[in-house]
Amino acid sequence: MITFNELLDFIQNHETLHPWADTLTRDIERGLDPNRFGDLPGWLTTLDSLPNIEPGSIELRDSVTVSGETDAQVISEAREGLRALIPWRKGPYGVHGIEIDTEWRSDWKWQRIRDKIAPLKHRLVLDVGCGNGYHGWRMLGDGAKRVIGIDPSPRFVVQFQAIKHFFGQHYPIDVLPLGIEHLPTELGTFDTTFSMGVFYHRRSPMDHLRELKATLRPGGQLVLETLIIEGDEGEVLVPENRYAMMRNVWFLPSAPTMLSWMRKCGLRNPRVVDICTTTLEEQRSTDWMHFHSLDKFLDPDNPALTVEGHPAPVRAVFLAEAP
Repeated sequence: MITFNELLDFIQNHETLHPWADTLTRDIERGLDPNRFGDLPGWLTTLDSLPNIEPGSIELRDSVTVSGETDAQVISEAREGLRALIPWRKGPYGVHGIEIDTEWRSDWKWQRIRDKIAPLKHRLVLDVGCGNGYHGWRMLGDGAKRVIGIDPSPRFVVQFQAIKHFFGQHYPIDVLPLGIEHLPTELGTFDTTFSMGVFYHRRSPMDHLRELKATLRPGGQLVLETLIIEGDEGEVLVPENRYAMMRNVWFLPSAPTMLSWMRKCGLRNPRVVDICTTTLEEQRSTDWMHFHSLDKFLDPDNPALTVEGHPAPVRAVFLAEAP
């Protein structure tokens, strides 16, 4: 069973987050309703059957790794349970010698941005579209006071809970089965809000930027990563059909366009701190994610293009502050 008692207590007693408590329990129950997600009961059974292994050492600063002493049979049971939650997309994780080789080398992205964002020490952090919570663990490793991740996929919530099972429930990090639309408007609370790999899935980019800004306290920092195209201010790719085999991609702006949009939404000092072409080494199929990945999404004769003929994925990280 998944519970959020510690987080709910924190929110109910927080001076600015407490209005969220009025709707949060209901929204969590809806987000984990087994009648809405046919595979969820099986995932929850897997979660409940994971063996208990006392953590001996934990590393969050340079990786997300836990290790402890147990026997081969228990490790086999742990591996079987974790593999029942395939596909694993964000990571990698090390769990008592089990290396979860995820589709994305999310550690590479974190390494590129961690020294460019405001230091996370003692910060209250919101991670929008957090997936299974990998970056949230790295945020804790860099000193965050508490990390609240939101993602509407129940599989990702269960994967996060599986990792937390082995690391220990006392860590101040949670992944909730919610989208940003479930947050109260104008929270004005978080020291840092992350939105990484979400923006291009939103039908209204301006609304998403305003939603993100509304989560931040005055002076709080937005960290936004999204797909971009080359071009001048005003240039935007709006794929008519799919982009890199993804159905729900709506807007890919140029970097100058994104900066203009951020200014228009009232964010201060927007800037680009990283631009990186996505490589076949950073996103690929693995034994823990054996479905199609980036190599199948690119034109086999010209990897500078997607299979649809659009520019191949380039991702940029933008920073800005709330007024």
